[in-house]
Amino acid sequence: MTDVQDEETAPPRGRTIIRDRVVARIVARAAAEIDESGGVGRTVLGVPVPGRGPARTEVRVNGDIVTARVAMSVTYPMPVRDVARQVRESVRERVAELTGYTVRQVDIDVAELERPAAGERTVR
Repeated sequence: MTDVQDEETAPPRGRTIIRDRVVARIVARAAAEIDESGGVGRTVLGVPVPGRGPARTEVRVNGDIVTARVAMSVTYPMPVRDVARQVRESVRERVAELTGYTVRQVDIDVAELERPAAGERTVR
């Protein structure tokens, strides 16, 4: 007789904890996957500095439910609502795929309209 238990009947051996800051980074990366979205301008003590940081994110995780807020820019002249919808979908899919959590709400704050890079087309 053997004491080896089948994997399906074996008791769980531990738990996995995914910190809020990890979920926030997943949210920021998911927002960055949408071409027409971008980060927001950086400042030091209120003074603008060159370059852009990633989208700013805040998340709250309650059990396996996530609520998120994303502050980002949208490339001009792209439709803001369409870009926000794409970011919401990307965030929901990516967080569920990587963590197994459910995203209940994604609030989008479009903080800036970003000019396209030199030589880039501005129409679809």
